[in-house]
Amino acid sequence: MAIANAFCISLRSTISDAADSGVFSTLPPQFTASKLQSSAVLHSFSSSGGFVYRRKTYTVSCTLDGVDSLPPALKDEQESASVPLPVVQIIQDTECDATAVEISFGDRLGLLIDTMKALKDLGLDVVKGTVTTQDAVKKTKILITRLDTGRKVEDPDLLENIRLTIINNLMKYHPESSERLAMGEAFGIKAPEKKPDVDVATHIHVKDDGPKRSMLYVETADRSGLLMEIVKIMADINIHVESAEIDTEGLIAKDKFYVSYGGAALTKSLSQVLVNCLRYHLRRPETDEESY
Repeated sequence: MAIANAFCISLRSTISDAADSGVFSTLPPQFTASKLQSSAVLHSFSSSGGFVYRRKTYTVSCTLDGVDSLPPALKDEQESASVPLPVVQIIQDTECDATAVEISFGDRLGLLIDTMKALKDLGLDVVKGTVTTQDAVKKTKILITRLDTGRKVEDPDLLENIRLTIINNLMKYHPESSERLAMGEAFGIKAPEKKPDVDVATHIHVKDDGPKRSMLYVETADRSGLLMEIVKIMADINIHVESAEIDTEGLIAKDKFYVSYGGAALTKSLSQVLVNCLRYHLRRPETDEESY
């Protein structure tokens, strides 16, 4: 390590000459890229006889025989950037009698045996599972049904429990995922450094899905209990939730709800009321809620 440090100090003092001479391209193979930054001040005479200063910043490698000489702050930055995006999708296919759940976390997921056991504790049966790899991302897809009926899960409360159970197990067996999940702030080993702006992240749309129901799409910053909050708002204005599809992509929730009013699709005016209610509730600061 002392040799590596000595090399780095020497490198800082000669970096301006080395950059122009091309020596960076001839470093020995044991010196690999790792964000050592240094500045070189170059000067020359201007036409008026004064000095002109130009500053250049170079990024150079500096590890020796596999021993990383980066400062801890840069190490943390590299590790954070390497944490893949955790994704949990709950999909309702009209042509399938089971609810599909797709989970991915880069290439780090195993067989998810403990997650399947946790789902069975919720009264669910895992009837099928497949694993596929696409663009270096391993996706695990399982089909689940209710043990009591053998049919797909349509209860929003149970769908939220499924989502939270999967995320809890993800943070338990892959603790590094907490920094890219909203629940990591309360239950993870490392909270997310940057939270999405709720005003920017929130998008709400309603469109007809046939004559008897409408599809509500809600995209917003994720948080625990979000699904039930949305369902409660709809219940308060007598909108019936027939089914839901849940998509959690890191800190963002992208949910679809298939809803109806009096057995029919929502009217244009009712759709606007629903959008306004949701937008007000989802964008409202937590301090407003506490003030009631």
